[in-house]
Amino acid sequence: MRYGLTLPFEQIPLGEQRDLVAALPDLGYTDAWTSETAGADAFTPLVLASQWAPALRLGTAVVPVHTRGAAVLAQSFAALAAVAPGRVVAGIGASSRVIVEGWNSVAYDAPYARVRDTLRFLRAAFAGGDAGKVDAAYQTLTVRGFRPALVPDPAPPIVVAALREGMLRLAGREGDGAILNWLGAHNVAQAVAPVLAAAEGAQREIVARIFVVPLADPDRVRPAAKTALAAYLTVPAYAAFHQWIGNGDRLEQTWRLWAAGDRRAAAAAIPDSLVDELVVHGPAQACREHVGRYVEAGVTTPVLALLPFGYDMAAAVRELAPA
Repeated sequence: MRYGLTLPFEQIPLGEQRDLVAALPDLGYTDAWTSETAGADAFTPLVLASQWAPALRLGTAVVPVHTRGAAVLAQSFAALAAVAPGRVVAGIGASSRVIVEGWNSVAYDAPYARVRDTLRFLRAAFAGGDAGKVDAAYQTLTVRGFRPALVPDPAPPIVVAALREGMLRLAGREGDGAILNWLGAHNVAQAVAPVLAAAEGAQREIVARIFVVPLADPDRVRPAAKTALAAYLTVPAYAAFHQWIGNGDRLEQTWRLWAAGDRRAAAAAIPDSLVDELVVHGPAQACREHVGRYVEAGVTTPVLALLPFGYDMAAAVRELAPA
């Protein structure tokens, strides 16, 4: 079984994480995955990890498809694959309007189509193109005469961040799997079903970012977790996702208060029961058991994301290790 961890670790300077990352394979971790929001970019921590812990598989969960040009995105994955051949998973996704438009001044147009077109372009680029170049017009992007000088061998699998049926089906039909985020273990089967149906019997990887706080006292976890959840679950894509998986009634008050501008009350309105489903917390053994329920429900690659809620993160990495 794969067992991943999100890099870099918050509250530890990136340059000081070498020893901890190097210890991950001996602790039983098989994968290191990155995200790309307001912290480090998705690639730099993985390049470091490729040298610090050569046994780890490296994945992005995820790189937004709008914020880099198509060729630059292919080059970034190819460079990572060159230093970690056969150990890279290219995770791409639509991200959000806040990140794409608000932070990067790029139009957040046609997110589904842009993910689909980027996936198709990356397939071509990773194969070296037709007669050595990629020359194609897609619905949302056009690439003319791109000749990849660095072609990854083997080509990285491409997995797609997906929240609802359309993107989940794309992940199964054209991708090598899906990346799930902010869902409970009991929601996994519903999310996985469209992926597997679209795959028509082909094998697909199901990655899930699982947010973990290894603290035994729930009163130390829930208030901070509600703040984090409110920031995500009020984003339109995540709100629609939680409507789809049946949490609309539980989040209705949060969405109403957030729209009215009362963010503190919106966070406080998130039910404790929902926090306990979406954020794995408790003693380390209880956390491992909770992660195991995601695997039992259909996740093939659980990726722990440690929320920095005032504990020794290096010690937590060791305590949560599968070994």
